Amino acid sequence: MISRILKRFGCSQRGFTLIELMIALAIMALIGGGATIATVQILKQSVRNRDFTTASQFTMNAIHWISRDAEMSQVVTTNGTTGFPLTLRWTDWSNGQYQVIYSIENNILKRKYSINGGQQTQTILAESVNTVSQNTTCQYSNKVLNLQVTATVGKGAYAVTVANTREIFMRSMP
Repeated sequence: MISRILKRFGCSQRGFTLIELMIALAIMALIGGGATIATVQILKQSVRNRDFTTASQFTMNAIHWISRDAEMSQVVTTNGTTGFPLTLRWTDWSNGQYQVIYSIENNILKRKYSINGGQQTQTILAESVNTVSQNTTCQYSNKVLNLQVTATVGKGAYAVTVANTREIFMRSMP
């Protein structure tokens, strides 16, 4: 069909002209550029989602463990302006003496645990804990522990910060 049209105008050549090839290349370049930009955006969003999930997991894990121990504790000791290291002590029904110390060292929240003054077991609860400007704090008064844990994951403009807070009510002593 195209050859009939070309013959009608006096063109008997077959193939594409240079202009037609340049236009086709320009269109392909636009499509390729758009696909590249879309791929880069998807990858950036994936990284941000992963960082948000990581920061959320750090804060939720820290809140969970501190809450769990604080609800059992009978003695609470906070130190420093942030409240860390936080020391929790309690005696269980079989007279076992428990002590848990939460401390932040190099933006890592650690839990040190011992029973009856024995050897301490240390666990890392959260990394990337944000201690700038009092973002991670615990305050204790009137048998209530107010806890805020903030984690920042990522770098520069792509950093994701997640804060998690909880108010923990201590058990009553007889």
